[in-house]
Amino acid sequence: MKKLACLTLAVTSLAMSAAFAQTPAPAKPLAYYVAEFEPTTPGAIKPYSDRVEDTFKPFGGRFIVRGGEVDALEGEKPMGRMVVIAFDNIEQARAWYRSPAYEVIKPIRHKAGKTNVYIVQGIQPPLPQ
Repeated sequence: MKKLACLTLAVTSLAMSAAFAQTPAPAKPLAYYVAEFEPTTPGAIKPYSDRVEDTFKPFGGRFIVRGGEVDALEGEKPMGRMVVIAFDNIEQARAWYRSPAYEVIKPIRHKAGKTNVYIVQGIQPPLPQ
């Protein structure tokens, strides 16, 4: 009987250890690159637009908003176009923004128009249920 109790305790301990080992660590909060872009030179942004996605994909970035209609419900409508790129965390967003690949194309955007740019930390993603 003692052997059975010890064996049951050992198996239960192993099962609980395995369950806790598979529990994912809490995810970091998401982060978003947010830009308002007002073109000043028609067509000058195209070389930037054609290349920007290749610069942020290695950092886990993905477009959430790329232009599209903006409906200002309160306050002033943002200038020009809105762009939102999501990242898994703020470190990845900052690393992309400062990356050599992005540094190469940033001047294209600067010359093509006026831009307000932000990196905003979002909320922590919900844990799987």
